[in-house]
Amino acid sequence: MRKGYITVFLTLSLTLILSLVFTLIEGARISAVRMRFECAADIGMNSILAEFHRELLEQYDLLFVDMSYGGAYADISNTEAHLRDYMQKNLRPETASGGLLPGTDLLASDVGRVAIGQYSVASDDAGAVLKRQVTDFMSDHPLGAVLGGIDLQIAEFGRYGLVTRNIEAERQSYEEQIDEIGTPVRETEDGEYEEVPLDNPADAANATRRSGVLNLVLENPSEVSSVRVSAGSYISHRTPLQGTGVCAEAAEVSGEPNELVFEAYLFDKFGYYGGELDKSLLKYQLEYILAGEDTDWQNLEYVAKTLLKWREVANTVYIFTDTAKVAEAEAMALALAAVSLNPALMAPVKYTILFAWAYVESLQDVKTLLAGGRVPIYKTAQDWKTGINSITNVRGSLGQDDGGRGLSYQEYLAVMLFLQNSDTRTMRAMDIMEMDIRRTPGNSRFRMDACFDTFQADLSMSSGFGYSCEMSRCYGFY
Repeated sequence: MRKGYITVFLTLSLTLILSLVFTLIEGARISAVRMRFECAADIGMNSILAEFHRELLEQYDLLFVDMSYGGAYADISNTEAHLRDYMQKNLRPETASGGLLPGTDLLASDVGRVAIGQYSVASDDAGAVLKRQVTDFMSDHPLGAVLGGIDLQIAEFGRYGLVTRNIEAERQSYEEQIDEIGTPVRETEDGEYEEVPLDNPADAANATRRSGVLNLVLENPSEVSSVRVSAGSYISHRTPLQGTGVCAEAAEVSGEPNELVFEAYLFDKFGYYGGELDKSLLKYQLEYILAGEDTDWQNLEYVAKTLLKWREVANTVYIFTDTAKVAEAEAMALALAAVSLNPALMAPVKYTILFAWAYVESLQDVKTLLAGGRVPIYKTAQDWKTGINSITNVRGSLGQDDGGRGLSYQEYLAVMLFLQNSDTRTMRAMDIMEMDIRRTPGNSRFRMDACFDTFQADLSMSSGFGYSCEMSRCYGFY
């Protein structure tokens, strides 16, 4: 009888022990299901980031994932499908391997919901996502000599009004004065009256203003790149795809994008006249960012015209203060028959000659810059290159000169870029990236607004044993 008591006691004890064991096993299974889900999510999201665009990294040192994956359809659902596939293969490794031991999975987990609700594409917030990465990349790079004193250069430009002053209107006002005064008349031997021609030497210089600047300042204009693109097919001319803006976590790590750093990046990665890149479609890329035209010629012409305008302001400001040059212009004006007959023409003619002289000097400056020389923002008598007679023979008076001091072409470009609207500058920079990436194999449809660098996924998992898990994770390049 006593043995029977022991059997009943053992039976009751085993029941309690087995209940505890099975509870522990079940708890271990739940923990294992959760752990497998977390591991599968981490592996899957890291696998998504591992699909970064190779050409974008190689050419521009940027880490973005192209959600079109080289196809024509760019949508975040493509990435969701990739993430689901990666996670499922890690939750059910026996399925991926062909099922070596079917029926032995004690977790029996499957992916449920995969939804990427937030993601930052390069063009979000007018390119703020792109500039955040650029700021990170350039953190260990010096700004370089080309941007070292740009704050001082901008101050000098403002001091002399190079960007804002309308020299063209001032010049035309003197020409209007001449028209209002009119040329004198004289009696001929036949007793008739005729107008005395003004023969203003400034007219010869002003006639060349209708010619393209490049045709005037380049020794061989035919050597300018003839590449043409269809600018309308790039991101600055279309409505870009929208993500959800700069990721909060990424913004905390990187801070605010720095425009000056972004400009230094442009000089590091993009070509320009005199510093062309072999990989590029357009050879004058920085000039495209400034002008946005379809051809290299048009973009370089735009920059040359801007340089001419700036130099004409600076040279006009200077020449009006140079008493020797003002005296030369006055002597040339006095030599005109019309002026001698009507002294009222003296002042406006003199000033049109000074404007024409400053214009020819400015053409010489642009020629010097495009040839790799330097030109100071504000000149002295020693820096002046042309003589007063150059206004009657503009093309023949422009010579080769390396420029002894002042700013280089690249430094003038830096000032132009700094003064440009930052959103326009950023979007056109992405145009250039699209142009060059599309030249590489398998990337003919590449677009920057299909590239993301951070994403947040809402995930769920279910188990064949009745368990389910949910989580939200944010991953990215930051």
